[in-house]
Amino acid sequence: MKRVLLPLATAALLAVGCSDKQNEMNNPLLAEWTLPYGAVPFDQIKNSDYIPALKEAIRMHDAEIDAIANSSESPTFANTIEAYEASGRMLDRVEGIFFNLVECMADDEMMALSEEFQNLASEHSNNVSLNEGLFHRIEQVWEEQEKYNLTPEQQRLLKKIRNGFVRSGALLEGEAREEFRKVSTELDSLTLAFGQNTLKATNAFRLNLTDSADVAGIPEFVLQGMKEDAEKDGNQGWTVTLKAPSYGPFMTYADRRDLREKVYKAYNTRAVGGEFDNTSNIVKITSLRLRLAQLLGYKNFAAYQLENKMAHNVQTVDDFLAKLHKAYIGAAEKDVRDVENYARQQLKDPGFCIQPWDFSYWNEKLKTERYAVNDELLKPYFPIEAVKKGVFGLANRLYGLTFTPNEELPKYHPEVVIYEVRDAEGKFMGLFYADFFPRATKRGGAWMTEFKGQWTEPDGTDSRPLISICTNFTKPTSDKPSLLTFDEVETFLHEFGHSLHGLLTQCHYSALSGTNVAHDFVELFSQFNENFGTQKEFLDTFAAHYETDEKIPQEYIDRIRKAQNYLAAYYCVRQLSFGMLDMNYHTITEPIRVENDDTIKTILDFEHTSNIPTQVLPAVDGCAMCTSFTHLFSGGYAAGYYGYKWSEVLDADAFSVFQQEGIFNPEPARRFKKMLQSGDTVDPAALYREFRSGDYTLDAIMKRDGIR
Repeated sequence: MKRVLLPLATAALLAVGCSDKQNEMNNPLLAEWTLPYGAVPFDQIKNSDYIPALKEAIRMHDAEIDAIANSSESPTFANTIEAYEASGRMLDRVEGIFFNLVECMADDEMMALSEEFQNLASEHSNNVSLNEGLFHRIEQVWEEQEKYNLTPEQQRLLKKIRNGFVRSGALLEGEAREEFRKVSTELDSLTLAFGQNTLKATNAFRLNLTDSADVAGIPEFVLQGMKEDAEKDGNQGWTVTLKAPSYGPFMTYADRRDLREKVYKAYNTRAVGGEFDNTSNIVKITSLRLRLAQLLGYKNFAAYQLENKMAHNVQTVDDFLAKLHKAYIGAAEKDVRDVENYARQQLKDPGFCIQPWDFSYWNEKLKTERYAVNDELLKPYFPIEAVKKGVFGLANRLYGLTFTPNEELPKYHPEVVIYEVRDAEGKFMGLFYADFFPRATKRGGAWMTEFKGQWTEPDGTDSRPLISICTNFTKPTSDKPSLLTFDEVETFLHEFGHSLHGLLTQCHYSALSGTNVAHDFVELFSQFNENFGTQKEFLDTFAAHYETDEKIPQEYIDRIRKAQNYLAAYYCVRQLSFGMLDMNYHTITEPIRVENDDTIKTILDFEHTSNIPTQVLPAVDGCAMCTSFTHLFSGGYAAGYYGYKWSEVLDADAFSVFQQEGIFNPEPARRFKKMLQSGDTVDPAALYREFRSGDYTLDAIMKRDGIR
């Protein structure tokens, strides 16, 4: 994908000489692909192919850029803006495969390659963004745009490209330009290192337990996975890891408080010092981001980042976070007191003080007592094959999409399932790659991405996308299918919402298609989808006990709904703490000063100070979440994490429309589908107002959370 300005821009390939043709024949990343639907020939690609392919793709893109920049024709929208947007298709292909696979197939060899790959890609990005001849032509089209009678989509493309160059240093000169190039390159390297350190630190911890007393309280479905992890290591008993399917359940169910404390501290000291230290990376990354912003004339990095978001500026974000904080903090403190008082009653210890490693354990017990709902009760109703049927069925009912497995196309891992996606008229909409289960080479969490975006060819051909979803769901065991927790069902719905955004898009230009929208808008579509998880009408289409085929009882759904409001304020404030920490890191106007050469203490103190307004559980000395906060320091959400909460406000507001008009009513579905199809061709605020027939309010989310 084009790392410089416009992700996943596309283009026709240039003719190449005989030696290059030979390279294409030998390197599957460069060769002409003949698989149906433009599918990736993963079975042919070797790690040794990536660097040669990247170098050749860069050479090809350089030739395309030179042809635009040095053209003897006067610059026009077609020969400059559209030509630039259509450049680099081969580079997009190579980067799109490598950068996505390094997230989920990061063996030692891939990780070793990634630094060289990133450096080459970054250098090329800088060369393009600082190409004076190219920018001069773009600027001329920008100044003369009125004479081209541009469509609204073309106007947005021109603005996005021009702003992308300006924000990448095109207006800088001399030493400032060279410094910008150096800072950008170093940042690319540091953010990559941050992500790798987090993955390595996560994988480094394994706690093997052999005494049954050590695993008391843990349900059988969790123990089975822990047992298989132990067997993989050649050990007896059960092994706890810091991967989500192991860490979360252990902290929720394990009776041994001392072991919960040990595992909690291991999780929350990942990359704090030691071999995989990220504290120095944070200092360097934040300082370089600040310098980059200042070179471009911004007060801080947040101001630079927010310019093109729905929020637009730091003050709007600060006001948004403050308003939610004021509304929720009192209720969040009460949530914690309720859990602590419950623990005191159960322990018959009025002096018991709840710690972070106690919270999941005791809140789960209180939730179960209040609502009689827990993972063990619900998981039998959510075998993964049934959940897939339900999630795909939702897309069919709302938008007319069908998902058909394709067993013939090559995969990058045996567990991946590939689906052909078609609309109600049978038109091919894209390929959907589903990669559900954890492995050592896959980073934690869940995400949607794409190997290829969508665009319209000059002859009018609709070039459809290749969409991927990666999760870390509970794996099947030797005697049970994969049974998902309700949280995992919601995660599936969430990432699938992103996937629909990528699959339904109907745009002319790849730079504007699919999820290439503002970060504080993109999460609307994923979080909106989660709302269906508690709707009886939806759940009845798939949620049935895997052994008895009994549909999930209405009583359970009612309990889930009540349980979702349980601790809603606590979880809101927790999200606010992440957003505030993000903003505090990226609104600095001077580099973080390391006290007494102690980087670890400096970063721990910074996080502690930031968390004071949202601290509803005791702080733990030596612990920090920022050193493994990949969203901020390697995942593209810097000065943008507030967007999750921003989008949550939008999703609650949007779903309230469906609740009023009918959750499967085709009319609101048609209006919502238009937003999914539009990509970044329309201002997001205007697009949402058209759907909503007005502006959003906080009413829906506060009602949903039980605050109002």
